[in-house]
Amino acid sequence: MTDSTGGTAARHPVRMTGRAWGVLLVLCGAIFLEGIDVAMLNVALPSIRADLGLSTGTLSGVVSAYVLGYGGFMLLGGRAADLLGHRRMFLLWLAVFLVFSGLGGLATQGWMLLAARFVTGVAAAFMAPAGLALVTSNFPEGPVRTKALGVYAGTAAGGFSLGLVAGGLLTAFGWRWVFFAPVILSALILGAALVLVRDTGGERPSPSSAPGGFDLAGAFAVTGAMLLLVYGMVRLEHPGDRPGLTAGAIAAGLALLGLFVAIERRSSSPLVRLGILRNAPLVRVNAAALLFLFAFAGFQFLITLYLQEWRGWNTMQTGLAMLVIGIDTVLAPTLTPRLVNRFGNTRVLLCGIVLAAVAYALFLPVGMDWTYAAMLPALLLLGLSFSLAYGPLTMAATEGVDEDEHGLAGGLLYTALQFGTALGLSAVTAVGVAAGPGPDALRTALVVPVAAAVLGAVVVAFGLRAPGGASAPAQDAPRARPLQRDVTH
Repeated sequence: MTDSTGGTAARHPVRMTGRAWGVLLVLCGAIFLEGIDVAMLNVALPSIRADLGLSTGTLSGVVSAYVLGYGGFMLLGGRAADLLGHRRMFLLWLAVFLVFSGLGGLATQGWMLLAARFVTGVAAAFMAPAGLALVTSNFPEGPVRTKALGVYAGTAAGGFSLGLVAGGLLTAFGWRWVFFAPVILSALILGAALVLVRDTGGERPSPSSAPGGFDLAGAFAVTGAMLLLVYGMVRLEHPGDRPGLTAGAIAAGLALLGLFVAIERRSSSPLVRLGILRNAPLVRVNAAALLFLFAFAGFQFLITLYLQEWRGWNTMQTGLAMLVIGIDTVLAPTLTPRLVNRFGNTRVLLCGIVLAAVAYALFLPVGMDWTYAAMLPALLLLGLSFSLAYGPLTMAATEGVDEDEHGLAGGLLYTALQFGTALGLSAVTAVGVAAGPGPDALRTALVVPVAAAVLGAVVVAFGLRAPGGASAPAQDAPRARPLQRDVTH
């Protein structure tokens, strides 16, 4: 492979320096923080209700407020990172995440906790796409970026599984530690990021000085649309509770989304370049991400309900039972990059989603007297599935996208993941309620994750049939900076 200067890339291998590993660990720490924060809170909810005397509606709102902030501002967060600088937005919103997580731990009333969780979700919406863009911009395309993204994705997935155990441990000392522990971790990450993380793209021009300025109309339209759509999806969990309001929220969200498209077509400096949506592989990746998280979120909710409410397990037992899914924390950064380098993103991703479908199907005959040994094969397969799927989804999210739009591509991916999570929870809840009480309702609702995973596998399989859809192995991919010997030196 010959570069533009006539040199040979193979003679100048890119290697990971100590500083590069430091940068990667900082960015991984931030995405781990986001995942573990959500999982820990879910475990602590009963203790929070008992201490603050919250109603069921307010308690569910604690979860929904974060989802609203995260899903509602994700696209805006992704584009803001591209326009204002990946490092700048990452550091700013990590600091906001730190402050409002601490305020959540100090809450004495329900409204205080709701407000803190909403702003924490907004902070995550700006921080996550900026973090992903920093990974892709700091590590050159090829095996090094594949390795970095494998570690990054494995850490993100591990946060969800390990958070269940951490939440159980911290709640034993008091539910407020579920909020204070992320403050300590955030402070450590922020201090290291100020020293280590650099924005390789340089400083961006201010929005006011950019041609056309900042697309405020588009920003308001898409944020309003996302907020209304996520709110409508959350309300689907309770199909009998004012269905007119639910339908109205979804309809208004879709109308605002249509308005956003019209604004972007006419804007001289669009918030989202609509041409990016003509990238068929990118659309497939985001559809697969939505379906993958749709299935997992629904399954995790059902199994948590099964273990705690029907089997009487406590939060610690439930967390330890699900800990086996955390094998992805080890396998994703070690095994998955090697498989991607050899077989390409699409084949590895397809294998991961198929394994998820098999894992969910193994749970379909679940009974009230199942031993943990009977559940273990499905949970192990699910951990392996996450190892093989989450990394390639993250890697493929920015494939074929210009570096100055990596924040936008990250925003699209995390929007798909968030909508998948909200839809999965709503779907299994609605199906379970319709099926009535008892074990049969659980088995009926478990069909939903199976169907979503199968549909996700079909979407990915179409990528194998498309020209170049198998995602060529990373070592054969052209390197963006073939002469760069060290990373982030």
